[in-house]
Amino acid sequence: MAGVQTAVALREQGFTGTVTLIGAEPHQPYDRPPLSKAVLLGKAEGSAFDVDFEALGIDLSLGREVLGVRPADHELDTAEGPVGYDVLVLATGAEPIRLPGAEGVPGVHLLRTLDDAERLRPVLARQHDIVVVGAGWIGAEFATAAREAGCSVTVVEAADRPLAGALPAEVAAPMAAWYADSGAELRTHARVARVEPGAVVLDDGSTLPAGAVVVGIGARPATGWLAGSGIELGAQGEVVADERLRTSVPDVYAVGDCASFPSGRYGERLLVHHWDNALQGPRTVAADIMGEALVVYDPVPYFWSEQFGRFVQYAGHHTSADRTLWRGDPTGPAWTVCWLREGRLIALLAVGRPRDLAQGRRLIEAGARMDEVLLTDPARPLKAAVV
Repeated sequence: MAGVQTAVALREQGFTGTVTLIGAEPHQPYDRPPLSKAVLLGKAEGSAFDVDFEALGIDLSLGREVLGVRPADHELDTAEGPVGYDVLVLATGAEPIRLPGAEGVPGVHLLRTLDDAERLRPVLARQHDIVVVGAGWIGAEFATAAREAGCSVTVVEAADRPLAGALPAEVAAPMAAWYADSGAELRTHARVARVEPGAVVLDDGSTLPAGAVVVGIGARPATGWLAGSGIELGAQGEVVADERLRTSVPDVYAVGDCASFPSGRYGERLLVHHWDNALQGPRTVAADIMGEALVVYDPVPYFWSEQFGRFVQYAGHHTSADRTLWRGDPTGPAWTVCWLREGRLIALLAVGRPRDLAQGRRLIEAGARMDEVLLTDPARPLKAAVV
């Protein structure tokens, strides 16, 4: 997404030079969200972007892995030889974290690429007993698809709740019930000791039958190939970009899942592994390459997830909040959590309340101050609570 959108944005903003898009995968550039939904369930054959690269004059170099970059020489190293550049945009995304000791065990899968989804599709069709390791966003989405396909699903999570790395305990707690409601079993405080052919053994000695194992324990920036380049990396291995998404070396930008950026809005550096970031950031990169007036990248982060029959949306960044307020009953089908800092809305999570999300996202951008009493009334529009 980030690479394609950067190339398209350059053309839209009038860039007339050569644009080359290099990717290690052999497929036409594609969108990832459908992989855990329509593609996985066989409702779609693929999710290629509807972009006429030839008409836009964008050269695709597919199935070509970049091995390194030499900024001083303005060259990339590939197995087929060096590739020169005037300006380089790093958009290598993230790669899934693998379960230690599970490499090479038959029936163990990841879900990140089109090839991953195509390998998993017949697994769901055969209605295997499936063990999902990790109750994060991707684990929940895969479990949803597997239940829809008629599979028996057990999700094991080392933490005490789903989405432990993303949401506070009181917000994630109601989501645990969604698993049982869908017919999936959620086991928390459950660590995998080892994976064997046909089984997952937990550290308490219990064994789960597993015709297939799907690992969803997170992702890390795909930046190992930058070793020795002199491009600064952060604590999580991400490329450290500035407020215009420039890296620490000249003529190199970074965008999407592989890069962090400073947020003036939130007063900290953000690393956002979500689709909307890969859509928005390229416009800033293209504008800066084109030499337009200073454009600062400081978005309100946004993402969505479809799981267990619910549409979950999140906007903002809640970690610095001093107040957490609820709109609606979290045991019900639709509710919203709002986070405030010094009376201003800084983030919200909406379950089945898309209007709250749409209004809330604009209020976060505006730095709106909120009336707490009006805010907690789910019958009132969120915008009606602005002071």
